[in-house]
Amino acid sequence: MAKRTAPLPEELRGRAFGIHEAEGVSRSRLRASDVWIPARGTRLPTELTSLRDRCAAHQLTLPIGAAFSHLTAARLLRLPLPRFDSADSAGTIDVTVPRGTRAPRRTGVVAHQRELEEHDVFVRGGLRITSPARTFLDLATVLTLDGLVAVGDRIIARRSPLATRARLEQRLAGSSARGVRLAREALALVDDRSESPKETELRLLLTRAGVGPLATNHVVTGRAGFVARVDLAIVELRIAIEYEGDHHRDPSQWRRDIARRRRLDALGWIYLPVTQADLTDPRALLADLRAAVDRRP
Repeated sequence: MAKRTAPLPEELRGRAFGIHEAEGVSRSRLRASDVWIPARGTRLPTELTSLRDRCAAHQLTLPIGAAFSHLTAARLLRLPLPRFDSADSAGTIDVTVPRGTRAPRRTGVVAHQRELEEHDVFVRGGLRITSPARTFLDLATVLTLDGLVAVGDRIIARRSPLATRARLEQRLAGSSARGVRLAREALALVDDRSESPKETELRLLLTRAGVGPLATNHVVTGRAGFVARVDLAIVELRIAIEYEGDHHRDPSQWRRDIARRRRLDALGWIYLPVTQADLTDPRALLADLRAAVDRRP
């Protein structure tokens, strides 16, 4: 019969801890299969698998001044990332240390040596994370232009902003950091009314095709007041362009969509639904949009 592993002391459960805290716990117990060793001198119970838990374990032995950055900071801040970036970064942790500081070398950690100003770092949930503005700049080295615009849209989103446009502009002003040119190009395209990465992708696609001017999340009103809020609108021509993801297949959502579209039709709006297939190959969408524009005086 296999020998049962003794439970960890109550004060060490449910969190990362340094072995110096484990007074009275044997070395063999600290090497048991229910304890993970993220770095020398630290332990993390294996049932704690979230990114935040793993970062908390690594932070115990990071150099003074270090902060979680790049894709890791983006994930901790819940910024939208392309699927391939999100998947590729799931098992690794990005850490930035100030120049002149020895970067950590350990499995699963990607270390960056860069200048870190005081306002570049803040603490959230006990973790030192690069600020939204600094994270935006850092992501310019790993994301495409469109991916970075989606991140910027989320950072300055009107409903729940993480930073202001002015703060992003201030952080980029005078900077010579790697990626700053792309960051400035992206910031010029950021829209604080955008509410999803797909809206951003659609907006950029149409803008580059010469469609516009476009109003993002435009509110349509009638005699009785509010009628609908549409993703994108050519207001003067009363053309509404909506991205419809898979959640629109839900029966109750579908019924709401039908009623909403009926109200828009009654007010003389042209409604153009868009799916992922249209983003992948936009030729038919653009042709339909040109036809809709031609129908207007």
